[in-house]
Formats: sequence, structure tokens, C-alpha cells
Amino acid sequence: MKFSLRILLIIGVLFASACASRKSGSASQGSITQEELVRRTQELNDSVAGGDQGPWKKYFADDGMYFDEKGRNMNKEALVADITGLPAGSSGTIKVEKAQSHIEGSVAILSYELDETEIVEGQVEKARYHETDTWLRRNGEWKIVAGQVLRYYEDPAAGEVDARRFADYVGTYELAPGKRLVISRDGKELFRQRGDAPKVELIPEAEGIFFRKGVEGRILFRRERGKVSALIDRRNNEDVVWKKVG
Repeated sequence: MKFSLRILLIIGVLFASACASRKSGSASQGSITQEELVRRTQELNDSVAGGDQGPWKKYFADDGMYFDEKGRNMNKEALVADITGLPAGSSGTIKVEKAQSHIEGSVAILSYELDETEIVEGQVEKARYHETDTWLRRNGEWKIVAGQVLRYYEDPAAGEVDARRFADYVGTYELAPGKRLVISRDGKELFRQRGDAPKVELIPEAEGIFFRKGVEGRILFRRERGKVSALIDRRNNEDVVWKKVG
């Protein structure tokens, strides 16, 4: 009887050890969970401020592709080299939020938001991104084979300008025959209107530079010989020029 109990005890210990080993190795050798993907992703982002390239070397496949918010297409070598840390006088954090995943077989897709805070000599800067990574299990290891980052657009801060100069901008501007827009003023506010469309406020960023809420780009006014001669609709560093005709 004692011998049988001893055998059962040994079998139980071996079984428990095997289960623990299987559980600890599941992320690298078998399936992976969203929780584990998020943990690894947070580890990657925690390493950015200090310039720790280790996690990026560990979790990115040698043949991985990465497309960042600046439009750069980088391989693993270029991506790792880009992790250099923040300059002296700066600190920051990047938090992984609102993760979603699709995991099937040897492929896992993780999509999430990044909330970045950077402090530069005591001044706080914030930015938000959306990233999607594709993880692939090969040779028992899960690594990122593709990643893409997009930056959320945010309006610039409104600036203080002399509203008395808005009168110079008021008038009719023409892009081509029959295509006109009108700039009007209501007290200390300036508006843009095309045809029968509703008026849209032009918010000043600096003298002669305006933006529309929620719209990427800038509206500028060109002066010639001291008078406003054109409105410039600038998007993606390209200009559409409307000549002032009235």
C-alpha cells in the first residue's frame, strides 16, 4: 500500500510539473493570449524613453516590416537603430490602451491605442497614436512580422492675434471661373463659406494663419504691396491658391 501511494504521489508531482511547464511555455511554443500580447507591447513601449533596444531585438522578426507615423518604411535593423532614447532634460511614458485582437492558429493581430506623454524641461507634450501589429509563430516563437502606426490628428492651439486686421481678409476669392468662396467677419470671429454650404469658422493660430476645427491643414493670406491678394489653402505642404477678386 505504501508503495502504491508513493507511486501515485510521484505521478502527481510529475503531472503538476508538466502542466506548469506547458503553461509557462505556451506563449512561445503554442497559443498566445491577448493579455500576453499587450504585456509584450507595453514592454516594447516602456523601453523607448530609455533607449533600450533589447525588447525590439527580441520581439521583432528578422524579416519584419514596420511603417511608422512619419511614413517611414523600416526593416528590423533600421527600427532597432531608431530606438535611441530621449535627450537629456526629457522624460516620457507611452501607455498601451484599448487593445483588440484576432488570434487564429499561428497568427495574432493586435490593434491598440498609444497615449504618449513627453516632458521637455518641465513642459508637457502629449500625442495619441493607433498601431496594429501582426504576430506570427515560427519555430515555436511569437514575433512581430509587420507593424503600422497612425497618428491621431489634433487641432493646434489657438493663438492671440489682432482681430482688427480681420477686415483685411474679408472679401471674395476665386479659384477658377464660377468657383468662389467668401470670407466674412462677425465681431472677433472670421468665417469661410463656399457657395450655399454653412459658414465655417477660421480659428487663428498666428497672424495671418488660420485652421478649421477638426480639419488638417492651414488657411493663410498672402499680401502684396501691403494688401491681401490671395487665400492659400495648404494641405500636406501643398497649396491651393484662391485669388482675391472682391
